Amino acid sequence: MLYFQVVILAATVMLVYYCEFTDTFSPAEQGFICRDQTLSKPYPGPEQRSRVQPVILYSVLGGLPVVLVSGVELIIFLLHYNSNNLYDQEKAVVMGDCCYLNPMVRRTFRFLGVYAFGLFTTDIFMNAGQLITGNLAPHFLSVCRPNYTALGCQDTALFISQSDACMGDLDDIIRSRKTFPCKEAGLSVFMAVYLSMYIMSCLGSGGGRLTGPLLSLSLVGLAMLTGINRVAEYRNHWSDVIAGQAIGGAIAVFLSHS
Repeated sequence: MLYFQVVILAATVMLVYYCEFTDTFSPAEQGFICRDQTLSKPYPGPEQRSRVQPVILYSVLGGLPVVLVSGVELIIFLLHYNSNNLYDQEKAVVMGDCCYLNPMVRRTFRFLGVYAFGLFTTDIFMNAGQLITGNLAPHFLSVCRPNYTALGCQDTALFISQSDACMGDLDDIIRSRKTFPCKEAGLSVFMAVYLSMYIMSCLGSGGGRLTGPLLSLSLVGLAMLTGINRVAEYRNHWSDVIAGQAIGGAIAVFLSHS
């Protein structure tokens, strides 16, 4: 069963790789209306110039769960291992007739393994939605730079569907067609909701009435700020952010109750 789970996780990672780092899949080419005000926001620059830079976001997505889950499991192990039956079921599962694996290590890897699978799955859902819809970013016209004279819409708001209507940088145009749902918002909310439910299940009433909710609300609040920042920088529409948050939160809830 363990090998089957490893194969599933490896296949998920490979699919994420093809979506993120190759041009195997291209977004749908959605048309636009000349001088559409919802698509005419100024270009905010590459992602590296964002207030929430990709290197910061992905470092938090990868590092915070490892630190938090490892720390919580270590504290639980030290405080309760000899005083209650918290790990009895874990012992029965892993000891068998030949070997023994520390239940704290087993629980840590189990929670982090599910988290990693959920994070990659969320990324796949985000990429699939972006490729299928080809939804245009608020700054699309700024990077598209269409020739309105050649398109014949100097004074008329025409719908433009030609694939060669844009004269801007091709890479910027492709990125501006991949906004729905918002990947950054979805991944952030997935991490926040998953860790919040993990914290609440581990602390319960033993950690005080406010400790768990405080940590959970802090995580969710930071995730929400990530989405708000995407809208404030004209990188995504509100609908993109809300859709991404809904998908990320739904996946986190599903995996937490599986």
